[in-house]
Amino acid sequence: MNEYKIAVVGGGSVGKTALTHRFIELYRKEEYDPTIEETYRKEKVIDEETIKFEILDYARQEEYSQMRDSFMKEGVGFIIVYAINSRSSFDQVSSFREQILMINDADDFPMIIVGNKTDLENAREVSQEEAMNFATTINCPFIESSAKNFTNVEQPFCDLVREIKNVDLKHCLNKNDLMKQRHRKNQKRCTIL
Repeated sequence: MNEYKIAVVGGGSVGKTALTHRFIELYRKEEYDPTIEETYRKEKVIDEETIKFEILDYARQEEYSQMRDSFMKEGVGFIIVYAINSRSSFDQVSSFREQILMINDADDFPMIIVGNKTDLENAREVSQEEAMNFATTINCPFIESSAKNFTNVEQPFCDLVREIKNVDLKHCLNKNDLMKQRHRKNQKRCTIL
């Protein structure tokens, strides 16, 4: 059974905890206390394979940045959440992405952007088209959801696992190609005694 450490990140009050709770427990609480750091575990079958999730939902406050940075180094995938009714939370997506890449010393990393709170369509500040264009520009999958209405709650987690597997497959293929090249170089050597 594969185990994946995933972090759910985003600005305050975007619905990170609600989204995570709906995925883990399939029910909705009416109110949530601001989260400092919570870790959840769940097993789920995705593409006929049982996946064990360890999901970190962490605070955005700077005083908890060491905890967040530590998990960002251990995490293998990230769900970056913003609220469709909050322009400022969408504007923070790019900085969360940059932070993930910097902490992991990577040019690319498995992540998904989630525009949450589609149940607040009348208060929308970020169009779906704008978010999709941004996600396409940074080569990152995008989905809109509503934790309140249980719309596309499981999809980001399942899609992120597929993204992680895709990266793992590419890494294995690149590693295999590198080993084959080394083997060919070794075969071309000729020693004269």
